[in-house]
Amino acid sequence: MKTAIITGASKGIGAVIAKRLNELNYNLVLNYRSNTVSMEELIDNFTNKDTKNIIVKCDISVYEDAKKLIDEAYNNFDTVDVLINNAGITKDNILPLMTEEEFDQVIDINLKGTFNCCKHIARKMIKQKRGRIINISSVVGLAGNAGQVNYSASKAGVIGMTKSMARELGKKNILVNAVAPGFIKTEMTDKIPDELKAEMMKNIPLQRLGQPEDIADCVEFLISDKASYITGQVISVNGGFYM
Repeated sequence: MKTAIITGASKGIGAVIAKRLNELNYNLVLNYRSNTVSMEELIDNFTNKDTKNIIVKCDISVYEDAKKLIDEAYNNFDTVDVLINNAGITKDNILPLMTEEEFDQVIDINLKGTFNCCKHIARKMIKQKRGRIINISSVVGLAGNAGQVNYSASKAGVIGMTKSMARELGKKNILVNAVAPGFIKTEMTDKIPDELKAEMMKNIPLQRLGQPEDIADCVEFLISDKASYITGQVISVNGGFYM
């Protein structure tokens, strides 16, 4: 039975990926920062009851907390096959009004948090001589977006990090790829006013928002044997919004 770590697993895309990997018979190490109730509900609703699930509360933007997450995984399981860096936040504002704190918080969790987890698992996966790392980026890391200088910068940084790590770790049979979701129906996009959503749809050839399951489908492929010769890639799942 394989094991995966998922950061930011309490809701949205992370929770759906967790459900999918549970169905695929993975043991899971599920990270969250604050929403304990959501984590318990998530595991209660898993359809596969034969796997082992570990919940680790920590802030991955803190170097030692991220180490705790990885150590906890290896304390419970002999190996970790997959790391999915999904944790992320937004603090949107236009550049003239964006505060230093808004910029730093987003960079710390989205970019530094991804680095922290990859840093702490790298030696262990090298020792295993295998592993998959999936970093969840965003379409705005490729295209940019007004009001999201901090978020766009963090997700563009994740893409650069992904490519560099793929070059470093490939010789050890560790594959590193990124998934760049477009506008996906989550709690985050539910807060967008209807008129703005309608305007967004005009720029999406498929004329609809994506579903978290669309991202889970891509992750499922990238961790499968069918993707054994794919590394250093950014897979866009955006309905054609950015090509």
